[in-house]
Amino acid sequence: MFGRMTGFSESEINKIHNAAMEILRDIGVAFHDPEALEIFKENGFKVDGKTIFFKEKQIMERLSTAPSRFVVHARNPEKDVAIGGKDYVLLPGYGAPFIIDTDGEQRNAVMEDYINFCKLVHTSEYLDMMGYLMVMPSDIPPNSSHLDMFLANLLYSDKATMASPQDRQKALDNIEMLSILWGGRDKILNKPVAVAKINPVSPLIYADGMAGALIEYARLGQPLQFPSAAMAGTTGPVTIAGTLAVTTAEILAGIALTQIINPGTPCVFGGNSTSTDMRSGAMALGGPEAIIIIKANTQIAHFYGLPCKAGGSVTDSFFPDMQAGIESGISLFTALASGVNMLDQSCGILACFNAMSFEKFLIDEENCGYIKRVLRPLEVTDATIAMDQIKKAGIGGAYLTFPETFSQFKTEFFIPKLAVRGGYENWKKNGKKQIWERAAEYKTKRLSSYEKPYIDPAIEKELMAFVDCRKKEITEG
Repeated sequence: MFGRMTGFSESEINKIHNAAMEILRDIGVAFHDPEALEIFKENGFKVDGKTIFFKEKQIMERLSTAPSRFVVHARNPEKDVAIGGKDYVLLPGYGAPFIIDTDGEQRNAVMEDYINFCKLVHTSEYLDMMGYLMVMPSDIPPNSSHLDMFLANLLYSDKATMASPQDRQKALDNIEMLSILWGGRDKILNKPVAVAKINPVSPLIYADGMAGALIEYARLGQPLQFPSAAMAGTTGPVTIAGTLAVTTAEILAGIALTQIINPGTPCVFGGNSTSTDMRSGAMALGGPEAIIIIKANTQIAHFYGLPCKAGGSVTDSFFPDMQAGIESGISLFTALASGVNMLDQSCGILACFNAMSFEKFLIDEENCGYIKRVLRPLEVTDATIAMDQIKKAGIGGAYLTFPETFSQFKTEFFIPKLAVRGGYENWKKNGKKQIWERAAEYKTKRLSSYEKPYIDPAIEKELMAFVDCRKKEITEG
């Protein structure tokens, strides 16, 4: 079938692979965690200082144990999600220190914002998983904020979740909280119940915190996501193909360590790489290069038989305006249409990952539903062709009078909550509001209708006691 957006040929994919293997063999990847170095050394890898060198055979042997599809279990089993193959999940934005409000002013995010995003994710009909670090709360101590955020994840939603990857101790704290939730460490050993995002530092580095978190989650078989975020022209070669070779090497090195520790631990390949805006030195997140890299990473992941992740509704804009809509819509559609399995940043991101917006979250959420409908396979059966209706209507008939129309339109058609339809006079009568203004009103409605999902009171009490105890330990040093 003809398509204008072309991907790599088999020979081009092999060139990227061969280049990554050469980087791993001749340059290596630095790991700044002493235990990671020992693990590699004990398993026959060449170690020189903090640099690990990899042979192609070593990489491919380790990749062979990583699954192509896995299920993340939620505390509500009806909300378990599958990642890989034809299955995909959508998650909210990640890692923003700021909120941009309806007046366009930027402010520091606070814990109340984080909790409100938890509520919006929980009540979303289109987002499949709870994120982590949706915003960075400025009103709580950073050395214990992972406890408050993860507690909010577990209490305010019963969807599958992500967890803290920020360093080894934070990972251990979140693992202990998962153990409380699920009834013990043995209950979550090799049973995926949370996904952690392990970010390499481009080019070719794993910082000690990320490597330590990787080790702890891998020991329990908890899924790891490897979102390399190189910037072509600064932290990667100026050519997209060269940047892809570097990021592929970074990701494969992390996956290899994971599989050494615990073969079969789910790993997700991908990233948020893009070009550098050479006028400012900033990441050009909304540019076409980012879209090209999303499609390329998906192909590379599938070449290795791995699930793939990408950024979703991302933009460089500072407001939920037309620029944000164009950039976010194109990147979201490209990722899902290309076969991405795990789409972070699906809702809310502004300002090149630096800010979240409640209004954009809700606009993006509607776009997620729109695109999910576009990508839903069309059923062509005797029932869907509806020949009995066609014959009944005949020439010049009215299908609006048929009971089937009213019993089926809600599942057959996508019905937006924010997008304007109908006549001009109706829009004018309702105040000629922009979509972000309608989103602001809808935010109030959504949050006021939120109901906290049930959790066993004894488990909630134990989680809160653990958080209080750890906060005291951290404060006392």
